Amino acid sequence: MKKKNLLVVLIMLVFFVISFLTNILGALNQKVSVSFTLTETLAGLLPFAFFIAYGVMSIPFGFFVEKYGEKRIMILAFIMAFAASLVFAVFPVFDVFIVSLFTIGAGMAALQVVINPLLRVSGGEANYAFYSVMGQLVFGLASFISPQMYSYFVVNIDEKNLNKPLIDLMSQLVPENMSWVSVYWAFAAIAILMGVIIFFVKFPKVELQEDEKVGSKDSFLELIKNKYVILYFLGIFMYVGSEQGISYWLSKFLNIYHNIDPDLAGADAVSYFWGLMTVGGILGLVLMKLFDSKQILRWFTILAIICLAAGLFGSVNIALWALPVSGFFLSVMYPTIVSLGLNSVAKHHGSFAGILMTGIAGGAIVQIVIGAISDFSSLRVGMMLIFLTLGYILSISFWAKPLVNNKTVSLKELFARKA
Repeated sequence: MKKKNLLVVLIMLVFFVISFLTNILGALNQKVSVSFTLTETLAGLLPFAFFIAYGVMSIPFGFFVEKYGEKRIMILAFIMAFAASLVFAVFPVFDVFIVSLFTIGAGMAALQVVINPLLRVSGGEANYAFYSVMGQLVFGLASFISPQMYSYFVVNIDEKNLNKPLIDLMSQLVPENMSWVSVYWAFAAIAILMGVIIFFVKFPKVELQEDEKVGSKDSFLELIKNKYVILYFLGIFMYVGSEQGISYWLSKFLNIYHNIDPDLAGADAVSYFWGLMTVGGILGLVLMKLFDSKQILRWFTILAIICLAAGLFGSVNIALWALPVSGFFLSVMYPTIVSLGLNSVAKHHGSFAGILMTGIAGGAIVQIVIGAISDFSSLRVGMMLIFLTLGYILSISFWAKPLVNNKTVSLKELFARKA
């Protein structure tokens, strides 16, 4: 039992590191753009390089896990993240950064494929739902902390506060006027430490359930003939495009239109976006027990659209709260779309899950389009594309016809049970 508990803690740590490395890009956007003199289209290439790796590597890593095992793939993933972070930290030029982001993204995709089945086995099926929620909370916590680490390094290096922990060392490692590169020295250290820890941990044998297996080529071909498979794939595509479209451009938008410091208030806004998404996820779990998931998706999407509109067109004070609060309302979208999708097909759930995961590429494609529109017009106009992606998600709440609806209880029944 102690060994299993230790493995659950390790998996929670992996959740933390995935989020820590993934959701830093929004805080970095403005500094990277200045350092490399990027147009908005080129700035959109940064999340493109990262999230396209999720889109193209999730299914191949599913096959690799079945062939080589969870432990080897996890070690490989952290070696990839370590090497990519270190190479960029040593050679901080734009071309290297793009390759580095793709490599880190591929490593994170590999970890995402591994950890959920591993969590089910190590924590026990009876506890799987609880630990899954805990994993999402840890994921959200890391997303909140990561921009704060960025602020700590950048502000103290730029102000030459060399007496603070790690600042003197980082000041010697990073180029002049590129204090943000310190983040990748930290990522390299974290990744290699995780790889070493995993090397010494004994893993249980994982027997994949039907909905966790990648599936055969025939199952993929059969699924893509089903229009609902394509529609739900687009749902994930649009969701990740919306999530990253707000979080990635948030700090830069506040800087351009409201002169908000991207290293302090801008980074805080990105932190709050992810923190509120975590809080919203907790509330969403409760609401799913009380209301039909399509109704929750509908109203949360409408409120997200209202927050986005307020943030894009309101005053500085409105933008500072409305854009982060949109994260609260986005929180239920991903699990609801996945749940509705999987409940809409009768078989090949593992293959379908793989198709849905490739929809994460929406985080890549949408940012390129926002960047291109921004260069042609303005960032505000570019970010208006998110109204379309959220509009598609809203449409799901009307046309979705799952074979099985989420089980709900009335408030009266809920209080009766407690009594």
